[in-house]
Amino acid sequence: MKTAWISALSKNEPRVAAVSQVLKGYGLDPKGHFWVDDNDKMAWRAALDSLLEAKADVWVVLADNETAATPSVRYALSLMAAALREARGYGFPIVVLWNDASAPELPPAFLPATALQEQQASWAAKIVAKANMPAKGAAPEYRFSVAGDERLGQWFELGPRANSGAAAWHGVVFGVAGEGAEINFQAVGPQGGLPEKTVLEFAQEGMKLQAGGLDFTAWAVRNEVGTGDSYYARVAGSPQAVLFLPYSDDGEAEATVLRLS
Repeated sequence: MKTAWISALSKNEPRVAAVSQVLKGYGLDPKGHFWVDDNDKMAWRAALDSLLEAKADVWVVLADNETAATPSVRYALSLMAAALREARGYGFPIVVLWNDASAPELPPAFLPATALQEQQASWAAKIVAKANMPAKGAAPEYRFSVAGDERLGQWFELGPRANSGAAAWHGVVFGVAGEGAEINFQAVGPQGGLPEKTVLEFAQEGMKLQAGGLDFTAWAVRNEVGTGDSYYARVAGSPQAVLFLPYSDDGEAEATVLRLS
């Protein structure tokens, strides 16, 4: 039996029960949680770990306009989606089920996702189809994920993606934008886990950049980051957006900007 992991953004128990009952009728095993809005403790990470442990086949977000407009919730949804795609494949199906005909746009870093409305008679059948279809989605040439916990802090991980044709990065520039967001440590090491020790080449801090109408504060290193390596940055706060690009002396490298809330 396929499993649908449900994240209910609001603690609306009757709604969760009704959606779960319908999905059961369509042959799905519904599991999930009520959303905990606590980014200081990286509460979204516990939800992701539970989703992965359940070997879910589709992630269903029960959304409502008020909660989905909350910046802290939008930010955490973006991080969970990014980490989920790196763990289960970029095409892992994400469905946002709204209880209102009009819905706010979700952050670009959370997308792509399928938006459905409970007023539509076909919503359950479409979720079943998503759970049973092979995951499809063209992954970007970069990897972008988030690791850590309340003790270790919030770590962004990025690097060139293997099998994408992407070349090694000859250095990395990484920046954050938004009130209260700041980088306080950086490292380079093997992909998939924080390195126990790191040697940084020509590290820089406090660089000021502008992109997409936002002001970024960036750190940089000149270490080569191959497809099996990652750049790691520990970030305090909840950045509105992040920016990253390979280091370039002539300023020709193209920056990627991901809006998170």
